[in-house]
Order: sequence, then structure tokens, then C-alpha cells
Amino acid sequence: MFLVNSRAIIERTLDGTIEIVVQTRNKPGESQRIELPGGRIEQYESLVTALIREVKEETGLDVVEIEGEDTRIDTVGIDPSFEVECIKPFGVYQTINGPFDSVGVYFRCKVQGELLKLGDETKNPKWITVGELRQLMNEDPLQFSNVDRAGIIFYLKYIEMM
Repeated sequence: MFLVNSRAIIERTLDGTIEIVVQTRNKPGESQRIELPGGRIEQYESLVTALIREVKEETGLDVVEIEGEDTRIDTVGIDPSFEVECIKPFGVYQTINGPFDSVGVYFRCKVQGELLKLGDETKNPKWITVGELRQLMNEDPLQFSNVDRAGIIFYLKYIEMM
């Protein structure tokens, strides 16, 4: 089985401090690890559409801005029978070893609305500072979901370089 995911790094700045949304996985039979919002795209669903849908289902938030969205190309006007989306994401991951083969695309985005307490297969979505995120990662990287661990480290490295 090969899976493709669209994942969100939801950011806001409060009093000069960057915060992002994390949540806890709440799916029967799976570890309850910290993760970023996002999930599997459906057959022929665009990465952007999947991102918006997954964020809404898991957090209750509405995506209002996606970094890189201005680069999006959709070929529907060229040949409606074969449509392709091309967009500049924040980052991409690929599992290299593990129980399933997957590729995922991370997008930095902004949202509006109020967080749910319980989402679709998730619970406790919350805003945390980048400093808190870094501390959690340093304390125990295994408390994060397998696929998001590398994406979060990649994001933290990006923030350090800003």
C-alpha cells in the first residue's frame, strides 16, 4: 500500500511569538502521539483541497492562507480529461523504512475559527509556541507521530535560520 498525505503547519504570531497547532492522534489501535493536522488525500483529490478538508475535520479551523498557493498551477484549462496540480510546498517527506510506504507534503498556513476539543480521529488540538515544540522534541522525539517527526525537525531548523 502506498499512501499520499497533505499536512499542515498552522502558524500564528501572538505578541511576537510564533505558535503552531499540534494535536494528539486518537485512532483505535494506534499510539496516541502528538502530530500535525493532515492526512491521506482521496483518489484524484488535490493536495490543497485535502489540506483544507483535513484541517477542518481534525481541528474545526478554516484555512485562509497557504504559503505557496500563489505558485499553484492547474492544467484543467489545457485538457479537462487529464488535470494536474503543481504547487510549491513548504517541505516533502517520504518514508524510507517502516510498516507502510508514504509520501507527504507539508504546507505552512494560516487559519481562522475556534479549535475543536475532539476532531476526526484526533483530540486536544492546541496552540503551542515554537519554543515549547522544540522542548517537547528535545525531551522525547518518540512522543511525536512517526511521519511528523522529520517534518517538525525540518520546520524547527527552518525557524532557526529565519
